[in-house]
Amino acid sequence: MKDLFSGARHFLAGLKIIRQPGLRRYVMVPLIVNIAVFGGLIYQAMHWYQILLDKLLGFLPGWLAWLQYLLLPLFAVTVVLIVFYGFTLLANLIAAPFNGLLAEAVERHLTGQPIADSGDWKTLVKDIVPSVLSEVGKLLYFILWAIPFGILFLIPGVNLAAPVLWGLFSAWMFALEYCDYPMGNHHLFFAAQRARLRRRRMLSLGFGATTLLFTLIPVVNFIAMPVAVAGATSLWVRELRDTGES
Repeated sequence: MKDLFSGARHFLAGLKIIRQPGLRRYVMVPLIVNIAVFGGLIYQAMHWYQILLDKLLGFLPGWLAWLQYLLLPLFAVTVVLIVFYGFTLLANLIAAPFNGLLAEAVERHLTGQPIADSGDWKTLVKDIVPSVLSEVGKLLYFILWAIPFGILFLIPGVNLAAPVLWGLFSAWMFALEYCDYPMGNHHLFFAAQRARLRRRRMLSLGFGATTLLFTLIPVVNFIAMPVAVAGATSLWVRELRDTGES
């Protein structure tokens, strides 16, 4: 439990970190991207939600109409988790280069030391293929786990626990997503990132769950991305950097 709360504290530390004068300029682009993506897609998501809800309730015979009061909150939670996680992936994809710069600036702020080989074009070229493979690996990892979790929603009885399991999975994926930026700056890619986070699983889940919570809060979710990048960098510098082999 100590690690769980410690992970949450690192996310909250990001709230303070991004307000530092030397870091504010790195926050602006991820913030603008987040506002544009979430602001533009939330309206469309509500439309999709109503369509899916009508289809779901259309399958219920009249004598089971009372089940809608049980299914509505369950369905709402499921849609919110899936949609907001999907939006976050899109926003992160657009803002990825700027998030890497933010993570680098935050680490320099926390340690007082520049990252070795930072900005070296030879290093950037060398890391292109591993970076692409890392992103492909992350996408495949998400799909391979999302499919069985998605099937759980279709199994009567089991589907009551499906939103909780999806929430835990989302927390883990948020930890992987945001820790990618500080770890990637040190040439650690998806397989190595996953292994590093698994060694401190509760710490990672605490960070990811807090990120998920902030992502689900309207308006607050606009700043969730830069805060999570800063918090993940704090997590890396203070908890994960010296565990395992680099």
